[in-house]
Amino acid sequence: MTSESVQPMPGPSRRTVVAAVGAAGLAVALTACGSEDEASGSSTEQGAAAGGGAALAKTADIPEGGGKVFDAEKVVVSQPAAGDFKAFSTICTHQKCPMTDLKEDTLSCACHGSQFSVLDGSVKKGPATQPLEEKKVSVSGDSITLA
Repeated sequence: MTSESVQPMPGPSRRTVVAAVGAAGLAVALTACGSEDEASGSSTEQGAAAGGGAALAKTADIPEGGGKVFDAEKVVVSQPAAGDFKAFSTICTHQKCPMTDLKEDTLSCACHGSQFSVLDGSVKKGPATQPLEEKKVSVSGDSITLA
């Protein structure tokens, strides 16, 4: 046996590791904020989107002058005036972030602070410039479904 000295292998520099971790974190953040997985969704969601889905709510569940968010269906249903029901997508038109924060008649995006009226889908506060996508609902008796 010979007595050779073993030298440790040089690893990546601290700067290389920090840059790689930072880039990976940025990629994750951008993916979460800017992507929408079209293939996901339960059969209930897909059936509702195509029409003929199960009832979302009872008319009495939607406050006049306000609304209610349905996370699984990615919609908010509102009642601007007594007996008048509207629905809008809860996907922000700015960077496609999902929104669930509803206070009275205002739906807010946690990603960049855009605010929308659930009564007509209009932008109340930017950076979004486009209104929410309107969805069709039908009311039969006291049941509201996506049309």
